[in-house]
Amino acid sequence: MARNGSNKSKGRPDDAECLEAIRRRDRAFDGVFVFGVKTTGVYCKPSCASRPARSENMSFHTSPEAAERAGFRPCKRCRPEKRSDGNMFHDAVQRACERIRASEEPIPLKTLAKSVGISPFHFHRIFKRATGVSPKAFAAAARAETTAENLRTAPTVTEAIYASGFNSSSRFYEAANARLGMTPSQLRRGGDGVTIRFAVGECSLGAILVAASERGICAISLGDDPELLLHELQDRFPRAELVGGDAKFEKTIAKIVGLVESPDKGFDLPLDIRGTAFQQKVWQALRAIPAGRTASYDEIAKSIGKPGSRRAVAQACARNPLAIAIPCHRVVRKNGDISGYRWGVERKRELLDREAA
Repeated sequence: MARNGSNKSKGRPDDAECLEAIRRRDRAFDGVFVFGVKTTGVYCKPSCASRPARSENMSFHTSPEAAERAGFRPCKRCRPEKRSDGNMFHDAVQRACERIRASEEPIPLKTLAKSVGISPFHFHRIFKRATGVSPKAFAAAARAETTAENLRTAPTVTEAIYASGFNSSSRFYEAANARLGMTPSQLRRGGDGVTIRFAVGECSLGAILVAASERGICAISLGDDPELLLHELQDRFPRAELVGGDAKFEKTIAKIVGLVESPDKGFDLPLDIRGTAFQQKVWQALRAIPAGRTASYDEIAKSIGKPGSRRAVAQACARNPLAIAIPCHRVVRKNGDISGYRWGVERKRELLDREAA
């Protein structure tokens, strides 16, 4: 997402799709983006009935607010600043998400679409555009979130399985490890039986800790005190076996240190990302922000289909366990000011400066 809100971002389709939506006057994209016309200083929604401007005179924005910050005023014909069908579609997606979370059984796509008054094909498209995942994938993540919580509180694993809506233990165990990041019993025991390799080193931003399970990198932390970073890892996995990294693992930490020095190079190592369904969506949106660009908490909230969840997005950023790999340093306040950062505001500012160079 660009700081001026006018370039390609997670919060809207790419330029070619925007142009095609405007050509079709596609009402499904109302509320997804608006476009400004540089020759008139006006911005419109995609379905505007006015004659389209030349593509080279258009700029695309994630919201009316972003367009107005860029100096455009709302079109008096299509009134893009007012509530639109796109907003109603977002509301429909939110209602569907709530129904998915409340249901103990998977809901067929046709039933879900009918409940919000949208055709199955169109519903699937707007749901995936709003949340970044299909309804089926969202339901699986929501159930994993519920299951993880039940595993921590229920007297036994079996009771947790049935409390999470599974009719049989066999159905649950088929995909449990992939969904939870470890076996149900291991999660219940605070990582007992899981081996996590780690190494602590130094980089230009201070101490750095990198840890990995057999699935991938599960922690990247920055700080001033290496001992404190290790204590935080132990608190997160209190019963896991923590093993100092060997020479091969030292190469991994060296690669990550290189990314700290040049965060614009991109991150291609396998990750073991563990979090709630909401956190996963936020972190996925963060990874879509290109190096050298920033996004506001409001823009991230809108991109995941929850425009009123700015505070929850900020909390998900604060709980990000993977510095650099999940670039929460690219999230700023609505006015562009540097906001808080789990590993220190000065480190955030330095990372942004390096990417902008």
